[in-house]
Amino acid sequence: MIQVDLEVERKEILKRYRKLLRTAKPLLKDGDAKIIKKAFNVANDAHKEMRRKSGEPYIYHPLEVALVCVEEIGLGTTSIVAALLHDVVEDTEWELEDIEREFGHKVATIIDGLTKISGVFEYGSSQQAENFRKMLLTLSDDVRVILIKLADRLNNMRTLESMPRHKQLKIASETMYLYAPLAHRLGLYAIKSELEDLYLKYTDSDTYAFIIEKINETRLSRNKFIKSFIAPIEEELISLGFNFTIKGRPKSVHSIYTKMKNQNIPFEEVYDLFAIRIILDSEVDVEKQDCWQVYSIVTDFYRPNPDRLRDWISTPRANGYESLHTTVMSNTGQWVEVQIRTVRMDEIAERGYAAHWKYKDKESASQKSKSGLDTWITQVRTLLESNDGSAIEFMDDFRGNLFHDEVFVFTPKGDLRVMPFGATALDFAFEIHTEVGAKCIGAKVNNRLVPINHKLKNGDQVEILTSNKQKPTEDWLSVVVTSRAKAKIKDALRDEKKSTMLDGKEIVQRKLKQMKMDFNSEIVEQLRAYFETKTPNEFYYKVGKGAIDSTLIKGFKDFKEQKKQKGKPSTEKVKDESSFTKELKSLKGPEHDQLLIGEDMDVVDYVLAKCCNPIPGDDVFGFVTINEGIKIHRTSCPNAVELLSNHGNRVIKAKWTSQQEIAFLVGLKIIGTDRVGLINDVTKIISSELKVNMRSITVDSDSGVFEGTIKLYVNSTQHLDKLIDNLVKVEGVIKVSRFD
Repeated sequence: MIQVDLEVERKEILKRYRKLLRTAKPLLKDGDAKIIKKAFNVANDAHKEMRRKSGEPYIYHPLEVALVCVEEIGLGTTSIVAALLHDVVEDTEWELEDIEREFGHKVATIIDGLTKISGVFEYGSSQQAENFRKMLLTLSDDVRVILIKLADRLNNMRTLESMPRHKQLKIASETMYLYAPLAHRLGLYAIKSELEDLYLKYTDSDTYAFIIEKINETRLSRNKFIKSFIAPIEEELISLGFNFTIKGRPKSVHSIYTKMKNQNIPFEEVYDLFAIRIILDSEVDVEKQDCWQVYSIVTDFYRPNPDRLRDWISTPRANGYESLHTTVMSNTGQWVEVQIRTVRMDEIAERGYAAHWKYKDKESASQKSKSGLDTWITQVRTLLESNDGSAIEFMDDFRGNLFHDEVFVFTPKGDLRVMPFGATALDFAFEIHTEVGAKCIGAKVNNRLVPINHKLKNGDQVEILTSNKQKPTEDWLSVVVTSRAKAKIKDALRDEKKSTMLDGKEIVQRKLKQMKMDFNSEIVEQLRAYFETKTPNEFYYKVGKGAIDSTLIKGFKDFKEQKKQKGKPSTEKVKDESSFTKELKSLKGPEHDQLLIGEDMDVVDYVLAKCCNPIPGDDVFGFVTINEGIKIHRTSCPNAVELLSNHGNRVIKAKWTSQQEIAFLVGLKIIGTDRVGLINDVTKIISSELKVNMRSITVDSDSGVFEGTIKLYVNSTQHLDKLIDNLVKVEGVIKVSRFD
């Protein structure tokens, strides 16, 4: 038991509380400090017996969340009060009515949006998705719910160290899947980058540590370079009487990692490792010309890359972001990104939504105020109102709406419409009006006839062609990207779909009755998985439509019978992580708590996931599937983020313990310069030195460059590393990397 000095703790709690008040002081009006004090006392008292996993007093968490709200998002008193009280209803005796009575309706609404839904969930649905949908429902009344939730998530990610491994994976993946894109969409770039970096730190700690170390190694030379790069620009700006600051900032760890991965290049080749930011102190009405004047000065000294000019001042991004970006060639032959913006734009870029509101009143003259953000929130409202599908389906739609850059297109009359990147003519039709969308048969883009799936580009002028005979079909859903269009098409299809679905459900019930099987949510969920459909409704629909022949349901019964005979004790009862642990204890006796995978645990059947082919030594987790027992995935698996975000309750700790000499399939990619006998040398190393079986080899040689992929069987990651080391030593081989 850790000894705790309560007096020291009490002082620390007060110190943190005072820091919060000091930071919030510029935002407070009369009487605000009193309300904050009351909220702090209530929270402190309600949580007094509770501790976090790290052993610290629980009250540290609400205090830190409130501090993030003020310091990093720029929110005011209502949000501070809600942040201090955000866990009180969920974790203590307090009810929402008590909060409303003591702190008013606004605070109670926000806290209700932040409180997880309790109760039992339909088998096979996702609790995380339901909670997320609930939180978004309050978004339409009060965007602060989401902002406080982001502050809460940021603090959870910063203190993830003390959590058990499977919880770390679940929380980190959910963050990457939903909260980082959400922060991006609300323009909170600083928070978005930190969430992504922390995700990488917990899911791929080696890569994270490697990049951090590299960034630190190059810090001195980088600072020296920045100094000489900005010297002439500074001199010129001072002589012209500009008020400005210049900072150099390295790219975030996660964005460097993404570049390395997507372009398959080492750290040294990521050319825009950092950006130079020039921030001008200028009046709103001359902002634009000032920024362009500075652009002209920068490009007098350094040659710009014409493909890399981004003007988000004339047409801000949908999340309110304004800035002028150019990439220029320095005297040392390095590309450098230069961002030019004003103090106002910088604050909106760093603090997003809250700063955007702060400047909104001042802007009404320039009428930029009906910004992309407001439009987006209206879109989310439409999506929420029209969505009665499953929460997971809703979450996918919602995510699809978070991450897009925009294209700017015009109506025949010259009105500007901002559409997400990848939007089609059909999206545009629904953007104009639901009826126009439903009857759309094609479009004229820049006076040229195009089909409904034609993707729009910046500057296109679009005229929609309609016909009264046209009506939406299922295929349309794959043509559109905007949630508005998707929701409207689904509405149109839904009525037709409902009757088909009911027919399907009746057929399934009849069939199960004939086979003397129960009709319940568990069986339906197993059927859904057996026929590889995403939701029970989709399964019914396919049966009703005849896409799944009802006679095939008999195959499902045989499949279940076979499994029973095989006697797989662990998979039948297992639904989530806690029931799995219980099941395991009863099989193994109390001393084995975590799932160890290796020869000492033959009781639990597991399957290795095909999407990422894990091998011993990889960092892995177990995932309880409906029909195939437990599947093992690598934590870096392309599907991991989605699995962990939607079904965190089915995740199980998994760890390789002992090395059996089993062989696992891996793919290697080899790049080199071609020479006679190169393949011979490569295959010799693989077969003779390490007794590795090769399954296939494909080689492509083009004008002196050799590229090959080899699939082979190895025992573990150490075994694989040794093999890669030996292959790199072959004369002519430049690079060897593993692929999934």
